[in-house]
Amino acid sequence: MEESICKKWEEEEAFKNQDKLSIERGDEEFTFYDGPPFATGLPHYGHILAGTIKDTVTRYAAMNGKTVSRRAGWDCHGLPVEYEIDKKLEITHRDQVLEMGIEKYNAECRSIVTRYTKEWERTVTRMGRWIDFKNDYKTLDPSFMESVWWVFKQLYEKNLVYQGFKVMPYSTGCTTPISNFEAGLNYKDVDDPAIVVNFPLIDDEAVALLAWTTTPWTLPSNLALCVHPEFEYVKILDKKTEKLYILAKSRLSQLYPAMSKKKWKPEKAKELYEVQETFIGKDLVGKRYRPIFDYFANTADSKEYFRVVSDKYVTDDAGTGVVHQAPAFGEDDYRVCLAHGIITKGKDIPCPIDDNGWFTDLIEPVKGVHVKKADDTLIKLMDDNGRLVSKDKLKHSYPFCWRSDTPLIYKAVPSWFIRVEDFRDKIVENNKKTYWVPNNVKEVRFHNWLTDARDWAVSRNRFWGTPIPIWANEDLSEMVCIGSIDELEELSGTRVEDLHRETVDKVTITSKKSGNVLRRIDEVFDCWFESGSMPYAQLHYPFENKERFEKGFPADFIAEGLDQTRGWFYTLMVLSTALFDKPAFKNLIVNGLVLAEDGKKMSKRLKNYPDPNLVIQKYGADALRMYLINSPVVRAETLRFKEQGVLGVVKEVFLPWYNAFRFFLQNVERMEERGTKFVPSKEKVLGTANATDVWISAATQGLIKFVHEEMNAYRLYTVMPALVRYVTQLTNWYVRLNRDRLKGMEGEEKEAENEAEVGLQVLYDVLLDVTILMGPFTPFITEYFYQELRKYQPSYADAANGGGKSNPVFPGKSDSVHFLRLPPYDESRLNESTVQAMEALQAIVEQGRTNRERRNISLRTPVKNVVAIFRNVSDNIIDGITGPLKKYILSELNTWDFTVVTKTEQHDWVTLSLTPNFTVLGKRLGKKMKACSAAVKALTHDDAMKVMAEGKLVLNDLEIDAADLLPRLAFSKEGEEWEASGIPDGSLVVGIDCTQDDAILSAGKARELMNAVQRLRKSAGLDLKDIVEVFFHEEGNEIENVVANNLNMFTVKFKGAAPLPQKFAESWAVTLLSETVEIGGSQVEVSICKPCLSAKDDLNEKVKNVLSTLDVDAVSKDNVIKCNVDGIDFVLNENTDYW
Repeated sequence: MEESICKKWEEEEAFKNQDKLSIERGDEEFTFYDGPPFATGLPHYGHILAGTIKDTVTRYAAMNGKTVSRRAGWDCHGLPVEYEIDKKLEITHRDQVLEMGIEKYNAECRSIVTRYTKEWERTVTRMGRWIDFKNDYKTLDPSFMESVWWVFKQLYEKNLVYQGFKVMPYSTGCTTPISNFEAGLNYKDVDDPAIVVNFPLIDDEAVALLAWTTTPWTLPSNLALCVHPEFEYVKILDKKTEKLYILAKSRLSQLYPAMSKKKWKPEKAKELYEVQETFIGKDLVGKRYRPIFDYFANTADSKEYFRVVSDKYVTDDAGTGVVHQAPAFGEDDYRVCLAHGIITKGKDIPCPIDDNGWFTDLIEPVKGVHVKKADDTLIKLMDDNGRLVSKDKLKHSYPFCWRSDTPLIYKAVPSWFIRVEDFRDKIVENNKKTYWVPNNVKEVRFHNWLTDARDWAVSRNRFWGTPIPIWANEDLSEMVCIGSIDELEELSGTRVEDLHRETVDKVTITSKKSGNVLRRIDEVFDCWFESGSMPYAQLHYPFENKERFEKGFPADFIAEGLDQTRGWFYTLMVLSTALFDKPAFKNLIVNGLVLAEDGKKMSKRLKNYPDPNLVIQKYGADALRMYLINSPVVRAETLRFKEQGVLGVVKEVFLPWYNAFRFFLQNVERMEERGTKFVPSKEKVLGTANATDVWISAATQGLIKFVHEEMNAYRLYTVMPALVRYVTQLTNWYVRLNRDRLKGMEGEEKEAENEAEVGLQVLYDVLLDVTILMGPFTPFITEYFYQELRKYQPSYADAANGGGKSNPVFPGKSDSVHFLRLPPYDESRLNESTVQAMEALQAIVEQGRTNRERRNISLRTPVKNVVAIFRNVSDNIIDGITGPLKKYILSELNTWDFTVVTKTEQHDWVTLSLTPNFTVLGKRLGKKMKACSAAVKALTHDDAMKVMAEGKLVLNDLEIDAADLLPRLAFSKEGEEWEASGIPDGSLVVGIDCTQDDAILSAGKARELMNAVQRLRKSAGLDLKDIVEVFFHEEGNEIENVVANNLNMFTVKFKGAAPLPQKFAESWAVTLLSETVEIGGSQVEVSICKPCLSAKDDLNEKVKNVLSTLDVDAVSKDNVIKCNVDGIDFVLNENTDYW
């Protein structure tokens, strides 16, 4: 079904026509930004989830009177692409790229950026998402890249761009720095060396400071030691080695692990060490020490190296309280050393590591060795030199590159920065103007990230990306920032059509000031800068679409995963604030992570999740859509994907919904076969007096109102539960309660047909409304329903000759449900009192069934009476359930009577008890709560009734509001014949009279016989209109008595034809089907037969033979049969000679 609808949409250009119709009408524009994914991999559940959210919201907007541009976009640059090419070409270091040439390398990158776009388009389209792939944007398009240049130049001219060093997560596998966001994507548990080393003091080499590290490879670059200025430090004599060490007093356990064990006794300390001196951290500041390695001991800046500094970032939860500082490899190290003058801003930092993470020739023992493989060699050197104090292994979580899966290091790299800290407060303020679902992600996670935002390093030392448009001389003393292709041509005399490195790196500019040749700097933009520029670059702003962009900015809506709080959401907000002092978007839905069913990350290698395409093929895209948007993942929580959950949507929503739809079609067909054409009539719907009609119409209006309210608040996750509840109401209550009525089996023939038509009018009305309403959520099944439902509309004929693709749109005429406007709710039809009365009916029926089950009384066996006792109920509800709804209660519970106990009689039936609301009163009453609770629980029924009537309870000096007491009714009627139960909040108790006498048992057996007949009819494949005669055979006459005692019940059900004993069946009767069933413990053979004429016993046998050949329908309307047998004329009269 779904695939055929996909084909229909494609052939009829449904998506394009939806846009065309809205533009023709002049609908207000709803701006949506689609964050560009990489097309170097196949779409997974995370993409499907985000796409479903985006499609649902934009479909809703389009069907709610908005014009919605939905362009697909592709992130084509950056590390993901380069990594694939590096693997393909076995490139392990930067020099190999330069050897082969940037032009060839970038050509390889270009060749794979759209590798999977067709697979993406196929999956996205199959999911029912409407998005424009033909008019997509790509970050490699010159128009996109030019707008990125424009964005950067605006920042440059606002003095928000500078070059500096930054310690960043660095991938040696990809030879590039990466963002903190990317560094957090792939943590693994690893074993690293954990060593303690000594640093002898220059003024007393017998005393050494102890430092602990898990990165021994950074020690050749050590420039300082850091202590906490307020921690207490001790100089100790180690009894075992007779050496003097300085470390934090609270960290002695690092040197003596026995101290951290439970059995440690303080008196044992004297066996291990002796404290010789105690001092505060700040007293150590300025002391100089001898470095472990002297590679940087005799440089121009080394006079400031190798001394103790202090900072409060030092902790005492691990290590020695002394932290070794290698500013080239630690963010805090860099900050602390800069603050204390160890290094100087703008000057190079000692860094003996190349771009590939290998030691340079300067560190002779490990030159050409990767840093993570150099640890053992360096540790041995330190041990041999007497600098190693202890060695251990530490299992901890460590970041790995999310692309190359190699361990990350932190490394100081020269970068181009955006001065985010200069306008950070504005970003925070702009964030307050946005609306997020869920709000706590905005208020906590994103807010905290923004308040601590640092300057943003936007450059990458790579090849495949948008080149940073700065042309400069060698020492960067003269720079020009270019903001467009035209500007580059104007300054260089060269016109370029492509903006990648292989093109623009060849372009030079002659300086107007000095006459020097300016060349483009080496770096390209981080791809996050490009995606953050997407609002402008997708429209080639400001070079084109200027008015359109400015009218639609900020975007009305965006949506992506929780991981984008530090990615796309952040870069959008930074750039929009820097450019326009506005947020980039107004409304945002944040989704969480989709995990495998076992709670682990979905893994192709582990195969711990079902293939999305197979799930779609098996259950349908609509089921997957509804499963995803009904889960915690739409509230930024995690979802453990369960295939059974998708199946649950099919069972709980689509099958019941479809059954109601099919039931409608079947009964309209039945009605039309009898000569009444079905034409939708709003007048008949609004004019119905049937209580269930009024109720289901009110429930439908309530659903419409609810969906609009929730969608306006972008709460997709509340819609599915509401739809499940509604479908349950429609199928389990409305259709079931009215099944016979809708089949034309309730009342006399004319009355029955009229009632059936009114019921079907109501059913059609609500089915059409819900079909249109759910279009944005379940686009396939609603299209399927609509294509059938539209045929009944008089305007269906207007769809011909292109009318179905034209304005104005309305049901019937319009070719797709998605061309229609969503129905507004009708306040006048909400009818709260009818809805409440129906809720009461359902509660009564459910409790009544519970009571039957407790007594093991089948629903086929009637009960004498059902009583309902309400704690507090409106007259409207009582009028409803004792008036027009009473017959449904009698039918559903198979009871002879139903009564609501009045307040004056309730004391004979129930006891009202009160319980304090501890959550509310506990805080207010404190120690008095216990006495209050005892007093409240001791109240009698009459006392409790009085409290509820007066609205308060006075206990000595306390006055308690009745709203702070929880009332509960409990059944207390005497007599074993009663079985009762109540709803959880104690506001309703339902009792049933379980007395079983002969009349009750006889009626129960009559129900069993009726059910047996209905089963036979179904097995014989009979239609509702097919009339049969029913006969039964038994030993004895019990069932004959049952039929006689319940004759009215049978004649009503079987349209006047009651079952008869088999002996009354004519010998020529044609049996359609028979079955032996158990009724009341007896074996009874039940048969259904084709209707035939029955003859008077003493009628001539040859005349009887004539009657046996006649069809019942062939008898003349005057009920007289004339025939000639053996030359004799016979005139036979109905009810005299035959029946």
